[in-house]
Amino acid sequence: MEDFLERMAELLEEDTVQLTDTIVDFDAWDSLTSLSIIAYSGEEFQKTITAAEIVEAKTIGGLYELLTNN
Repeated sequence: MEDFLERMAELLEEDTVQLTDTIVDFDAWDSLTSLSIIAYSGEEFQKTITAAEIVEAKTIGGLYELLTNN
């Protein structure tokens, strides 16, 4: 999980992120960031997700659950 949090912080242009942070509240949240998260999800978790699913996940923790649940 630590690697996931570090990567999300990098993609969202933050020093750190918490599981409870709301994804769309980050200043760096935009369509390019969404695409970066989608690409990361495919590379690291072999999951294909959509931008809508990222928004529906709401938080960093929700996104992690989406990516790690089969």
